[in-house]
Amino acid sequence: EENPFLGERGVRLTLARPELFRAQVRAILRASPAGKVAMMFPMIAMLSEWRAARELVERERAALGVPPIPVGIMVETAAAALIAERFAREADFFSIGTNDLTQYTLAMDRSNARLAPQVDTLHPAVLRLIERTVAGARQHGRWVGICGALAGDPQAIPVLLGLGVNELSADVPLVPAVKARVRALSMEECRATALEALDAADGSEVRAIVARRHG
Repeated sequence: EENPFLGERGVRLTLARPELFRAQVRAILRASPAGKVAMMFPMIAMLSEWRAARELVERERAALGVPPIPVGIMVETAAAALIAERFAREADFFSIGTNDLTQYTLAMDRSNARLAPQVDTLHPAVLRLIERTVAGARQHGRWVGICGALAGDPQAIPVLLGLGVNELSADVPLVPAVKARVRALSMEECRATALEALDAADGSEVRAIVARRHG
């Protein structure tokens, strides 16, 4: 494809190759009785994609005779974030993929070395999409996680907590530092920080707000 980032990737690829998709789904479902297992679909932009994927999972689950598992979506597109409330009526949870969400929101390829310094996951536009996602999830009692580099960024953590995110999925080496950062924060102060960050001009201003409020 000329532009694979905007092409057949994520859930689009799996739906286009149902035999491969079914094999993956069956493997996950067979493993599910052995522990805590959930499933989520990447690059969701439309309800029709979500429903097609979820229906395939349910058919395979019924055929295998295993109990239901949580099934959710990755919020990596502005489309999914903007209609999060609608997705939350049907999906069990959200995981926000901040790396892709940022590159699509800013229309900047995060693998482009010349643009990399500007691809800031703390850009207020990205934060507003996270806020919209959390608000939509809350209307239906769904939890929201953050997946990507942002979850392990000490400057981002106060903002993410203030926006109401429930889970931070960080690289294993970063987990102790993330836990320590979370324990040292006040939720009331984080909410005030997030509110101010949403009105910032850019990511640099957001980081300055966090530094002033939280050190």
